[in-house]
Amino acid sequence: MAARSFWKGYLKLSLVTCPVAMTPATTDNEKVRFHTLNRKSGARVVSRYVDSVTGAAVDEDDEVKGYERGENDHVMLEDDELDAVALESTRTIDIEMFVPKDSIGWIWYDKPHYLTPNDQVGEEAFAVIREAMAATETVGVSRLVMYRRERAVMLEPRDDGIVLWTLRYGDEVRDPKDYFGDLKGDKVDPKLLTLVKTLIEERSKTWSPDMVDDPVQTRLLELIASKKKGRKPASRPKTDAPAATGGNVVSIMDALRKSLASEGKGPKR
Repeated sequence: MAARSFWKGYLKLSLVTCPVAMTPATTDNEKVRFHTLNRKSGARVVSRYVDSVTGAAVDEDDEVKGYERGENDHVMLEDDELDAVALESTRTIDIEMFVPKDSIGWIWYDKPHYLTPNDQVGEEAFAVIREAMAATETVGVSRLVMYRRERAVMLEPRDDGIVLWTLRYGDEVRDPKDYFGDLKGDKVDPKLLTLVKTLIEERSKTWSPDMVDDPVQTRLLELIASKKKGRKPASRPKTDAPAATGGNVVSIMDALRKSLASEGKGPKR
């Protein structure tokens, strides 16, 4: 059953406008969640703010935001001051520009949302915008207030709908040169490359969501079911740690040949 939309507004391109609804494309509602309890009474434990110096509880009216400018020194900001700099919320996704679909790297993608027309009258306008982006192999870029902050968003045609991605802020993405810049780009041994390519071919499969299931979630549900029935949960068998391997070319070649042999197909000679 489809989830209810959490945002409704309008999709706008120049003078073309249509009502739309948006729903997060991912969910964690099925995850096992726990409450912290008092072991003695079985009652839930509640949290509260306390003064770090006096240890006394702080009333909600006395709580204030603070920006640290030095040790034990903060600039206090009142709620009305924060509201004054907040951006005005808008219910219109006004597509400001289009860029080639491959020009925005995956690292900028933040959260995906499904965007759909919200009434039959607007379906044609929605479809025209979607199909035009697909035909030109472009994605739309706009800005929208979401999750209490203005976000740059990307609109990508997908099947009969549009996926709206919030994009990360510029200061959230680290420069890869700081991490990859010192790595050597030496050419690898062609023989090793051939063996690894063969190993990749042996392990290539068609993508399935089952590949990213959550085994811990499954074991947690089994544990909870056992506790409900008063049974003692089964202990997990211990697994041996992988043996350390050498770092020279000979050991890599040997390891690759053994890997291919274990896959049931050796390298072609």
